[in-house]
Amino acid sequence: MRHIISLLMENEAGALSRVAGLFSARGYNIESLTVAPTEDPTISRMTLVTRGSDEVVEQITKQLNKLVDVIKLLDLSRDACIEREMLLVKVKAATNAQKDEIMRLVTIFKARVLDVSPLSYTVELTGGGEKLDAFITALSREQILETVRSGVSGLARGEKALHL
Repeated sequence: MRHIISLLMENEAGALSRVAGLFSARGYNIESLTVAPTEDPTISRMTLVTRGSDEVVEQITKQLNKLVDVIKLLDLSRDACIEREMLLVKVKAATNAQKDEIMRLVTIFKARVLDVSPLSYTVELTGGGEKLDAFITALSREQILETVRSGVSGLARGEKALHL
């Protein structure tokens, strides 16, 4: 089962390394990882995606809670949550037909064109992972010059919040 774990941690050198080390030492995979400071510059919010049974993820969360840098943790997958990723993709746009097809997909997926050159377009798309996967699939593999994804960011729905 896929789990989205969000945690608040001290914004200090080595904190990310300790979390990643915990996963690698136990043979767990991190599918997606995002980290950035919060409104408090001394605290960072990390969101990671991993797969495993509820028992395995419970063990992971217990181990994460033992880390000195971790302040608070929440498994967003246990309740309804909002998750988003951002995709930047550079695609070939050398012919009018290619340009028209890209613009058609941009409209359908509610994406944005960020950069236009004589031979390529750079497109930004934000949404759930399935939406981003569908956009990539809609493009032909030969069209794609480069892609980058942000990884999952997520929040619990409603009144539930991860804060101090």
